Amino acid sequence: MLSRRFEEALLYATRLHADQTRKGSAIPYVSHLMTVTALTLEYGGGEDEAIAALLHDAVEDQGGAETRAEILQLFGPRITAIVDGCTDTDAHPKPPWRARKEAYVEHIRTAPRSVRLVSACDKLHNARSLARDYRACGESLWMRFSGGREGTLWYYRAIVASLQLHGTDLLLEDLDRAVTELELLAEGGL
Repeated sequence: MLSRRFEEALLYATRLHADQTRKGSAIPYVSHLMTVTALTLEYGGGEDEAIAALLHDAVEDQGGAETRAEILQLFGPRITAIVDGCTDTDAHPKPPWRARKEAYVEHIRTAPRSVRLVSACDKLHNARSLARDYRACGESLWMRFSGGREGTLWYYRAIVASLQLHGTDLLLEDLDRAVTELELLAEGGL
């Protein structure tokens, strides 16, 4: 069962991301956080992983070190460590996209299980959202992303490969399927 800590994290994440929307849409960003959290629970995560899923983008997108300190104070070192493991940078301005993503792909290869779980659920929701958005707007979708078409597709496939180094399970099979669908759409195969 989820405790009051989870409720507090949901409220904190909702407030923190209140003015943020998903790239290229009017969809409130909190919908992504809730979906990643649901996936984390559905694929076997516990309350700490679920709380980290709610907060996985907080440091990167909403305040850097100051937000990390708040998360540590409010939710403790284990959740903060998972959030840190899902954060590709807290620097502002952000470092160049390709170098940042290459470093994250390398990092995820050796990340703890809880970090890999939340990260895989994040990427699964993102890949599914990208496929849906591609069906709606076609090639113009890639203009939303710093990596463009080629970089974005490379990144998601590289994440799958890094995660699969630890073996495969239903989550990774679903992520691989979602990334394959996105690749086929982008190649005109679907």
